[in-house]
Amino acid sequence: MIMKRTVYIIGHRNPDTDAAVSAVAYAKLKQLLGFDYYVAARAGYFTPQTDYIFNKFKVPVPEYIPDLIPKTAYYMQDQCQTVDSGTSLWAAIGKMNSLDYKVLPVVDENGSYKSLLHYSAFAKSILTSLNPEKKIVITTSVNLIAATLNAQPIIKKNEDELFKGIIMVGNAKLETFKERLEAHKAEKLIIIASNREDIQKACIEAKVKLLIITSGFVLNKELRALAEKNGVSVLISPYGTTSTSVLVSYSMPVSVMADSSVEPVLASETVAKIRPKLQSSASRCLPVVDGNNKVCGLIHESDLLRDPSVEVILVDHNEMSQAVEGVENYRLLEVIDHHRVGNLATKYPITFINKPVGATATLVASLYRENRVSIPVEIASILLCAILTDTLILQSTTTTDTDREMAEYLSNITNLDIQTLGEEIISAGSRIGGRSATEVIRQDMKEYTEGKLTYTVSQIEVDNTSEILKRKKEFLEELEIERRSRKGLFSALLVTDIASLSSLLFIEAEKAFLPFIAYPKKEDNVYYLKDIVSRKKQLIPMISEVVAKYAQ
Repeated sequence: MIMKRTVYIIGHRNPDTDAAVSAVAYAKLKQLLGFDYYVAARAGYFTPQTDYIFNKFKVPVPEYIPDLIPKTAYYMQDQCQTVDSGTSLWAAIGKMNSLDYKVLPVVDENGSYKSLLHYSAFAKSILTSLNPEKKIVITTSVNLIAATLNAQPIIKKNEDELFKGIIMVGNAKLETFKERLEAHKAEKLIIIASNREDIQKACIEAKVKLLIITSGFVLNKELRALAEKNGVSVLISPYGTTSTSVLVSYSMPVSVMADSSVEPVLASETVAKIRPKLQSSASRCLPVVDGNNKVCGLIHESDLLRDPSVEVILVDHNEMSQAVEGVENYRLLEVIDHHRVGNLATKYPITFINKPVGATATLVASLYRENRVSIPVEIASILLCAILTDTLILQSTTTTDTDREMAEYLSNITNLDIQTLGEEIISAGSRIGGRSATEVIRQDMKEYTEGKLTYTVSQIEVDNTSEILKRKKEFLEELEIERRSRKGLFSALLVTDIASLSSLLFIEAEKAFLPFIAYPKKEDNVYYLKDIVSRKKQLIPMISEVVAKYAQ
């Protein structure tokens, strides 16, 4: 059985409120429709505004996934049985056969991985132990032998103590047998005898470690009393001498026979890293452990040939440059977005919902209504917040009648006042005091591609631009670092003044590009954009034209 199917619903890198809320709300809708394998995820850390909203309405945040580079967890078989290190080899091999396993992870009493039992290791160890040219010496205990033989205990002394025992069959003439007894330390001897009382008595008088009587024969009371006195353990095997001899050899604890050189792989390790380890493993299979060294699955080389157990739905973006790293390795099922359509290509038909509304949250809320599913109050609350943040409290030029109607609908469900709530959450996201330029720029940054040219545009809403202008040098230096790290044409920060509904554009670019920018200049590298508040609907179309002229 493979790892449980998971469909991640995830927004763009550096998720804003709309992306985070849309992921959570859409995952909740899927779950309410009976699909529990849909999971809300985020590809970056929350902005202060988004944190504020999720905390205010006590909604669990989506799972943090820094990347979707193929990992062991997405391919492994997570239904994995283990065996305790003290289990007999016979029981462990039986478990492998019943489960049709090629390998069996061995764990200690705390469940931590210790070694791996596989047929190559077993064959090598058993041939070494049963070498006919040497004495048959095994590590075992009285209880392990009793369990392996399904034997009837008569006397058990120190039954759980592991010892190195020499197996000897008592089938010779008495005098010859006694000579063999004297040649070994009695406390190490495991004697397999039938119903010959002379052999039984010799063993008990010599104080051997264990006497095994075969074929269900019994020990007479006099000899039993002597065995009790001499501290000799006695078991009655239901099998004949030959079968008993073989089975005793399989009573060794699995820890002795397993391969301790096989190191496990972490569920979080990348496929690229574990592939060579799989190729060099004897069984082409490795145990998978979590961060606490607990076994959570198995990974076979053949598992890497099948599709991963992860699939993806994108919300609030459709351009791969904005998506979480590694997303191209998985099947894309759906896209729900309100931005321009980029260069998205898929191998299979998908559900693609893209409408010119002010927020993706508007589209997600409408899907609840289309599916006739009532919206939980806490979900309706964060959906309303997402619409208000992405439309600047329904004042942005991107705002549509659909957004206004949906905001009223959600306001009615939650009994929240639109204007009061909007001002509260906009204010929570506009504070930059105590925050670094790096944090502000990256909290809502998107990368765009125009032909062979790339650039980034970040955005922040503030109630006053004076503070950010005082820190102009700091912000421009960070934008230049961002541009150079990506080898981009430019990196910009759109600072939207929610009081005047206009913006400032901070930009660092290649020197040859700056003369193409014809916007009103407020200061060096800072431009005033009257009535511009939307990055998606206003700035990007404008800047795209500038980039196109530069590229000619």
